[in-house]
Amino acid sequence: MIRALYTAASGMSAQQSNLDTVANNLANSGTAGFRRRRMQFEDMIYQNLITPGAAQSQQTVSAGLQIGLGTRSAATEMIMTQGDFNQTGNPLDLAIQGQGFFQVSLPDGTIAYTRAGSFHQDNQGAIVTMEGDRLLPAVTIPANSTSITISQYGVVTANLPGQTTPSQLGVIQLATFSNPGGLNSIGGNLFQQTASSGNAITDVPGGTSGIGTLQEGYLENSNVDVVAEFVQMILAQRAYESNSKVMHVADDMYQQINGMIR
Repeated sequence: MIRALYTAASGMSAQQSNLDTVANNLANSGTAGFRRRRMQFEDMIYQNLITPGAAQSQQTVSAGLQIGLGTRSAATEMIMTQGDFNQTGNPLDLAIQGQGFFQVSLPDGTIAYTRAGSFHQDNQGAIVTMEGDRLLPAVTIPANSTSITISQYGVVTANLPGQTTPSQLGVIQLATFSNPGGLNSIGGNLFQQTASSGNAITDVPGGTSGIGTLQEGYLENSNVDVVAEFVQMILAQRAYESNSKVMHVADDMYQQINGMIR
């Protein structure tokens, strides 16, 4: 019975982590470029009362007698499916049709990656994120420029006074990873590469690497399916209640044994 108490407690703890993940997904259902996460579990070590394959006689072997000791949260898998596009009409709002990421420079000089393409200009004309982190490679738009256009291949052009044709101001590059699910979320819609994700592979949009193309005047919505998350929330709640019931039953059985001893 004592073993059942700890096993059920591990299940309750795992489902609490599961519910935390669902809550975070729902909280970010309106966050541009957000990638939902899914909790993954694994069973814990087993107690071998009889080792599987142990000889019972000269002719037979045992199927084993193993008692599981519960579960634990193993990982949160980031789901990389494409979110829907929302038209904004802002020429500096960009959505990626594909698996690429925008590259931005953080204040400490490190590079971060994002799917949230809500950009604007800072006081020097550089294209930056909502937090003021500069897009890489850096693109600066002159103050007197008009009719800013960003093509699906990342070419930034604008009309300048005294010129009859648009001037090219720069080219936006995207990054992709061998395992984008291994990126480290650092908040602010930003990710950083890890040993699990592999090194960034950069290319221009529409390149041969299949990195994707840009859609000007659009933002990518979160890929959270609210209905599916509510289903997961109900399942987590039911699993939590079931483990709680096991604890009550194990406690009742333990009390009966204590009563027999008295």
